[in-house]
Amino acid sequence: MFLSILEVNSEQLPGLAIVCGDPRRAKKIADMLTDSVELSFAREYRTFVGSYKGVQLAVVSHGVGCPGAAVCFEELIKGGVHTIIRVGTAGSYSADHPAGSLIVSTGTIRTDGLTKQLVPDGFPAIGDSEVVNALFASAEEQGGIVKKGITVTLDVFFNGPVEIPHKLYKASGALAVEMEIASLYVIASLRGIRAGAIVALDGYADSDLAEGYDPHTNVVSDAVEREIKAALEAMVKLA
Repeated sequence: MFLSILEVNSEQLPGLAIVCGDPRRAKKIADMLTDSVELSFAREYRTFVGSYKGVQLAVVSHGVGCPGAAVCFEELIKGGVHTIIRVGTAGSYSADHPAGSLIVSTGTIRTDGLTKQLVPDGFPAIGDSEVVNALFASAEEQGGIVKKGITVTLDVFFNGPVEIPHKLYKASGALAVEMEIASLYVIASLRGIRAGAIVALDGYADSDLAEGYDPHTNVVSDAVEREIKAALEAMVKLA
């Protein structure tokens, strides 16, 4: 089967896939694989295949935001992928989890628009327990601050006149906020596959992003390296 948006043949895809927003990060992950091959680069979707410790993997970028990411996830699933791990970045809701910390998302608050058009209000967006536990165990092996818990998925990055209730989410126990996990978890539930997600914190969610956001520090880069290694090691556990 030819997947017309990713522009790959389903026969080229293994059952396990690591996904991320940035095509450059996909290349970074692919460089950690053995015999990695780039299959396509269509729009924001860059696809590689290779192996890690003998486990065949795909690495695919999905861009920013739930709608575009959902297209990636749906096509991967149509292509036979049955386990997906997202690695990304997120804003922190706690001084106990500064930039450089890792959060494994057990579930996410759905404030995005896409999943509201897929499932009813109240439908949970939760990660597969086996994937979440493998990710958490592998992340702890990498060192640094690691926590698992609830995240928030937003569509908004820069603020407008409508106030985002970050304080409410924080008071409710959410640990971090990002832009794609809800689509992954809901689609995984709908299509009957396993999914999990890990994010590296790159700042505080209630700061003024236009002034203070800097995801390019060494602290964040080191955290991204640790989360990538955690995802790869988790895939070995899950294979």
